[in-house]
Amino acid sequence: MSTETKSQSDKIHEAELAFDRKRRTFGMICGPICAILVMITPIPDLPLPAHKLLAIMTLIALWWITEPIPIPVTSLLGPTLAVICGVVGAKDAYAAFANPMIFLFMGGFIIAKGMMMHGLDRKFAFALLSMSWVGSNPRRIFLAVGLACALCSGWVSNTATAAMMFPIALGLLEAIKEMFAANGKTIELHEYKYATGLMLMTAYACSIGGVLTPIGTPPNIIMLGFLDQMAGIHISFFEWMIWGFVAMVIYFIIAYLILVNMFPADVKRIDGAEAFIAEKRRALGGWTRAQKNTLVGFCVAVILWVTPGILNIALGPDSPILKMYSKLFPEAIAAMAGALLLFFLPVNWKEREFTLNWKDAAAGIEWGTLILFGGGLAMGGMMYKTGLSTWVGDCIVGWMGGEPSLFMMVAIFSVMALLLSELSSHTAATNMIGPLGVTAAMAAGFSPIPVAVGIALSSSLGFMLPVSTPPNAIVYASGYVPITKMIKTGVYIDFIGIFCVTIPIVLYLVEFIVGAR
Repeated sequence: MSTETKSQSDKIHEAELAFDRKRRTFGMICGPICAILVMITPIPDLPLPAHKLLAIMTLIALWWITEPIPIPVTSLLGPTLAVICGVVGAKDAYAAFANPMIFLFMGGFIIAKGMMMHGLDRKFAFALLSMSWVGSNPRRIFLAVGLACALCSGWVSNTATAAMMFPIALGLLEAIKEMFAANGKTIELHEYKYATGLMLMTAYACSIGGVLTPIGTPPNIIMLGFLDQMAGIHISFFEWMIWGFVAMVIYFIIAYLILVNMFPADVKRIDGAEAFIAEKRRALGGWTRAQKNTLVGFCVAVILWVTPGILNIALGPDSPILKMYSKLFPEAIAAMAGALLLFFLPVNWKEREFTLNWKDAAAGIEWGTLILFGGGLAMGGMMYKTGLSTWVGDCIVGWMGGEPSLFMMVAIFSVMALLLSELSSHTAATNMIGPLGVTAAMAAGFSPIPVAVGIALSSSLGFMLPVSTPPNAIVYASGYVPITKMIKTGVYIDFIGIFCVTIPIVLYLVEFIVGAR
């Protein structure tokens, strides 16, 4: 990287840090002030417990956005303040932290840790990149890197997938640089369009792949939790995967076409790319016992997750077999069964060494995310119990004109989720927008499922800024992605995704599945 470019990058970084400090200071001061103002403002027809909860939620929402204290700490603060202020009892306030959805996510984290620890994710990624159709063609390499990111992040966290694929993409770019050097031409990768495109594809595909499954990204599981807790609606793993797969494929196609045309390669083949990938794949070696065991655990969980959908199609929704299966193996139990199996499958029985131990598994669980998820569910549950959700829903419906269409409701909440996730954690954004969307849909007489799915999908479309998602931050740190390029491409993909993918999928595919239930 040139001295001038490095200087510009340092200035941008300093400006980001300065903005971050101001944001945190603003939140620390204004959060409590706004909460007090809400509490002392008379609100007719709002019960006192709901009024207190509204003030608490004002503080929590502002602190989720501005982050004056860590987001998981804020998530614990909400239920704690609710108990202190007499909104609910401690048992009701903290019950959400034992919600089965938490254990679904925990099981997914443990399985993902096993896959990363034993290199199963890298084995899959290099197997895809080394396929004969990829070769040395830069467009196909671009596509293969994106596919590997998207398919891995459907099961492993997008942050972990980006961290895994980032050095692979860097290695491919170094192969390009060496190819040019061998031909007597010097290039600076931070000025090379294809390098920017490959970095952005790595980041965006990791976020896009997360929509595939309920455990792919926190917004999915959060919205499923809100539907279950606030509306008594259960969405199966299989049902989510139907619209998640369609959304992922179309999002991916849009991102690929935009990026490959905005950042084209100026060569027809990348000499050295095949050798680089082949060498990396050879270095992984053959299948180890730990990898085979991890694959067994993963397959057990997936089979248990999708079996209810297959039974539903084959036997019908009223089948006694389906009802018994769903009772014995709900999604959380399926996740824990696959995860716990890794602690029993031996790698070396003589030494009593198993596929996974607790120390490694605990290090792979994103405890902060689980606490944030539990805090969001706790606040949503209290909204429902105190009647605050009904009041908020009626207010939103009234603001929309009294008789909003489903299209208007899905569009408004999808855009709100998108914009908020660009400026803050998409997990925190979903926790804030989710209860509002669910309650507003029910107040308007609609099924809350389309709005909930729209919010979840839109929260994953944070492509404009490095702070929007961890994958964005990872590739931005490479120095190969100018902030202006990320904003420009992010705007295109965000809004094309919202209006050409999210809303149509929600209004037609999701509505069709909901109607067939």
